[in-house]
Amino acid sequence: MPTAEKQNFAAEIAALVRGRYSPWVLKEKIEDYHGNDIADALAVMTVAERQRLYRILDLDTLSDTFSYLDEDDFALYLREMEPVRQAQIVSELDSDQMVDFLRSLDKRDRDLIISLLDQEKKKEVAMLSTFDEDQIGSRMTTDFVTVRKDVTVPEAMKRLIAQAADNDNITTIYAVDDQDVFYGAISLKDLIIARKEDSFEDLITTSFPYVYAKEDIDSCIEWIKDYSEDSIPALDEQNHILGIITSQNLVEVVDEELGEDYAKLGGLSAEEDLEEPLSMSIRKRLPWLVVLLGLGMVVSSVVGLFEHVVAEVTVLMLFQSLVLDMAGNVGTQSLAVTIRVLADDTVSARQKAALVWKEGRVGLLNGIILGVTAFALAGLFLHFVKGETWLIAYSISGCIGTALLVAMFVSALVGAAIPIFFKKIGVDPAVASGPLITTLNDLTAVICYYGLAWMLLINVLHY
Repeated sequence: MPTAEKQNFAAEIAALVRGRYSPWVLKEKIEDYHGNDIADALAVMTVAERQRLYRILDLDTLSDTFSYLDEDDFALYLREMEPVRQAQIVSELDSDQMVDFLRSLDKRDRDLIISLLDQEKKKEVAMLSTFDEDQIGSRMTTDFVTVRKDVTVPEAMKRLIAQAADNDNITTIYAVDDQDVFYGAISLKDLIIARKEDSFEDLITTSFPYVYAKEDIDSCIEWIKDYSEDSIPALDEQNHILGIITSQNLVEVVDEELGEDYAKLGGLSAEEDLEEPLSMSIRKRLPWLVVLLGLGMVVSSVVGLFEHVVAEVTVLMLFQSLVLDMAGNVGTQSLAVTIRVLADDTVSARQKAALVWKEGRVGLLNGIILGVTAFALAGLFLHFVKGETWLIAYSISGCIGTALLVAMFVSALVGAAIPIFFKKIGVDPAVASGPLITTLNDLTAVICYYGLAWMLLINVLHY
């Protein structure tokens, strides 16, 4: 439903642009729509229609619209304007978004736009460009308000008002000392309700959380989320505020991290998109597929060791996929739980051991329930459908149920232990665990299933 509504808004906006309204009337009508809807509408317009819109909208509305574009569309639409207008739009963006979008441009276009920015914006771009993409400083914005800690409440309010016009993030005011060292923070609400005779320094929360701009995102993202603040300052090595991490920045980072983890669980080295070249997609997927091919050959070789079992009890092949699939499902569930827990770097070794033990017990109890169910149902199927005697039918179903129980128990343990092991040795558990656990679970299930059949059906019952 939301998607359909967005498409309707985009069509409405495009229809307005194609109408015969005067520039003033068209501007008034377009500005009633959200910037995200205007950004969607650009995709259904021609170049000439978009250029008409660029000339009609004011700079604030246009820059707000462009802030909702992805990097590829941003670069495409920006080229449809004059260089000066390009620089104006870029300079109105939040500093972190400005740097991200500039990186998406060709070097020539990027250098031209940067040359047209004012000196302050050039310094922001230069500073933010020094951070690697995996450092939290690459996600900060320089739009924030600072006030000296030793001022009065009325003076603090005056300084807030003076800076508010140039900064969007004013819900939290950051206090610094006379050396510009971070001292603490105060919310806008607390400043507004403070009396003029109150001590401003006493109103400041000196235990306010902060991060260092050079910290890796992976190491501090969970810690930042725990505080649920609208924004958190990012400091340099001298404890000066370089920028802030806003809640919007945090949502974007978490979304990207989840996307990366999801891709890694599928054995991909990175996320893919619809515009990605075929050759690039192949290069991302092929390495793990080659590894899995080798592991698959190992599983096939193990199955080959039980060839004589399959030849004598061919009915076993009917239930092989059942045992393998259930083991794989259990392993995947344990893996998902463990990856989520490992995202928190504060989890102790004892807690990790408790997690493995818990997952093992969950796998065992579920294995008992499903093993008994499979034992009962498979025995009935083999007797009434396949015509086996009650003894043979329930001997085979006993192998199925027992193999299911053991495989689910082992798979649950493996699904929890493998990512913890990879985390311990410094390998990303998301990228390494998924494909490997699937293959190990198959190997475990095959050995349990055919091993039991060989011992019980052939050696004991001489089937």
